[in-house]
Amino acid sequence: MSAALIRAVALMGPVLAVAAVVAVRRPEEPRIAGALLATGWNVLALSGVNALALHLGWWSFHAEGAVALGVPVDLLLGWALLWGAAPALAVPGAPVPLTAAVLAWLDLALMPMAGPVLVLGPDWLLGESAAVACALVPGLLVARWTWTGRRLRARAAAQVVLAGGLGVVLPLLVTGAWRQPAWALGLLAQAMAVPGLLGLAAVREFAVSGRGTPLPYDPPRRLVTGGPYAYVRNPMQTAMTGGYLLLATLDVAFLGAAAIAFAYGAGLAAWHEGEQLDARFGEEWRAYRRAVRPWLPRFRPAAPPAAVVHVAATCGQCAPVGRWLARRTPVALAVAAAEDHPRGLRRITYERADGVTAEGVRALASALTHIHLGWALAGWLLGLPGVAWFAQLCVDALGGGPRTLTQERRLYEPR
Repeated sequence: MSAALIRAVALMGPVLAVAAVVAVRRPEEPRIAGALLATGWNVLALSGVNALALHLGWWSFHAEGAVALGVPVDLLLGWALLWGAAPALAVPGAPVPLTAAVLAWLDLALMPMAGPVLVLGPDWLLGESAAVACALVPGLLVARWTWTGRRLRARAAAQVVLAGGLGVVLPLLVTGAWRQPAWALGLLAQAMAVPGLLGLAAVREFAVSGRGTPLPYDPPRRLVTGGPYAYVRNPMQTAMTGGYLLLATLDVAFLGAAAIAFAYGAGLAAWHEGEQLDARFGEEWRAYRRAVRPWLPRFRPAAPPAAVVHVAATCGQCAPVGRWLARRTPVALAVAAAEDHPRGLRRITYERADGVTAEGVRALASALTHIHLGWALAGWLLGLPGVAWFAQLCVDALGGGPRTLTQERRLYEPR
């Protein structure tokens, strides 16, 4: 079989199979969302597995044209569709172990037939096992969780990994922009932390407050106006555009990516999502749109959900924190004495009108987002999962652990 025919079948076979399933099954939006995520996950994970395979000699590719990082793009996309969209759309309810076993068996049968484009090494089964473990099974799980509406945080985390991998890491590798002096890459990484924090905080706000994800087919169930959305209406698009502008200092190709990200956010996304939000939330959405700009962040937050942070007034270490917050005149945040809370609090506690709650370091991080953009960035950093855990560990180790409070009424007044 000729190399051209092998490459054509490897791509068009899965494409036609997915198209046929879509035409027959007419999948609903959650299943489409699962298929998109599963395919994206496989593109990213299989890119890594193939890079490792080329390095370790599991297999190699003999192809010319449409090759990126030594891998034929058509084979990669066909493989990702076969393992991602095809099962997610055709058999979404099938047991994951059974689906993975069938697709792995199919791959074992097809890979030896892909010569001369794909040349297998003596240890190619190790590579196949790595692909199944890193690409196939996680992709099936993400699709299942999205379709059934389960594991919200895992779905959101998967989308963060996909956005970073497909939107930043792979383009850096393909363009070769990473081949820069270490000092330049270090400075760029520090600058990228600002849009990165904005984007991560926006995804977290979607999940925690809106009970949804950034994917259009898996959106929040209620209007999200807190966190980064109190400062800018399009924090994810703003973060993406700003990040690409920074990456353009390494390679001008990223200017095109920034232009595309901005055009999408200001054009199609603004029109389509704006209509959907207006239909779903009416005057609530229109009032929010009037208060918050789409691209240029405000210095002080606007329209965040009202919140209360409870800080112990009888604790020598805690009370100064409450007074410091009160002096900053936070927007839509009241500072109250923890002693007055009916639940008997033992840590600083943040409670928001939309049901979002946090304790300890996370509570302080949430309170900081009500002051201004500078403190909000610090709060978003402090609230990141690993950072918050480590910061809380340090605070507890230094004597800032839980307290048993007396039931005495105290009021916080700025001084």
